[in-house]
Amino acid sequence: MSDELQYIALVERILTDVKPLVTGRGGSKTKSIFGHTSRYSLKNGTLPILTTKKLFTRGIIEELLWMLRGSTDATELSNKRVHIWDGHTSREHLDAVGLEHLREGDTGPLYGFQFRHSGAEYKGCDVDYTGCGVDQIANVIASLKNDPGSRRHVVCAWNASQSNQMALTPCHCMFQFYVDVNGLSCQMYQRSADVALGVPFNIASYALLTHIIAKVIGIPAYEFIHVLGDAHIYEPHLVQIQEQTLRTPLFPFPTVEINKDIHTMEDIEALTVDDFTVSGYRSHPRIKMSLVI
Repeated sequence: MSDELQYIALVERILTDVKPLVTGRGGSKTKSIFGHTSRYSLKNGTLPILTTKKLFTRGIIEELLWMLRGSTDATELSNKRVHIWDGHTSREHLDAVGLEHLREGDTGPLYGFQFRHSGAEYKGCDVDYTGCGVDQIANVIASLKNDPGSRRHVVCAWNASQSNQMALTPCHCMFQFYVDVNGLSCQMYQRSADVALGVPFNIASYALLTHIIAKVIGIPAYEFIHVLGDAHIYEPHLVQIQEQTLRTPLFPFPTVEINKDIHTMEDIEALTVDDFTVSGYRSHPRIKMSLVI
C-alpha cells in the first residue's frame, strides 16, 4: 500500500467526522479531530512528498535549511521567492499580535531560534546569537554519535516563556530520534496541524531532516512517524481537499540524495538547495490553497 494513502485516510477521517465546524484562532472555522499517527518509510532514500497534488519542493528544502541555520528572518526566504512566511511576518500581522517592536519579516524566537539558541534572550532577527543559548541540533547530533541508544535524542521548539514573542506559536513543537538496526527514525509531535496546506510540507520537511541527520551520523534513514494533536481542515480548503481525495496516488514517492559529505553542524549550515537531488518526483497538478492566518 502506498504510504500516501495514510494522508488521504486522515483527510477522509476529518471530512466524515460528525462534529460541527468550530471557530478557532482569528475567527477561522475548521473541521477537526484530535489524535492521529502516520508512518512513512524513508528506506533507500525515499522522500515522502505527496503526489496527489504538486508540492513546492524547493520551498520545502529552503525553509528547512533556513531553520537549521537558526535564522528567524523570513525575508531570507522571500528573497529566494519562498513566500510561505510572508503572511505571519507582515507588518499587519505582527502589529495585530502585539509585536510592533519587531521589524517586518521577523518571526520572533521561533523554530530556528529554539533549535539553535534555546534559552537565549531574543533581541530581534538581525542580532548575531553565536554562542548564545543551547544548540539543540548540535547536541542531538553529538548524542546520536556518542550514545545512539539514548532516549534523550529530543529537540523541543515549545518554549512557554517566549511564546508571546513569536509571530506564530510553534505547531510542530517536538521531535525525537531513534537508532536501531534499521537506521535512523524520527518521530515528530505536531500540536496543531493544518492538514490541507501545512501537513504535506511538514511530512516532507521532517523526512528530509531525518535524511540530513542520518547522513551526518553515517547511518541510513529508516522511518518518519508523524503524530498529530489537533488535526484540522480550514473551511476555505474543504472543496479543494475533497478534490484531492478523489485522486489516486499513481506515482511512487521520489528519492533524495545529498551531494556533499556532511559531518558537523558547520557542514549543515553550509548546505544549499543545490546540494540536494530529488529524483523521480511526479504528481497530479497543483491545487491552489490560500494561507489562513
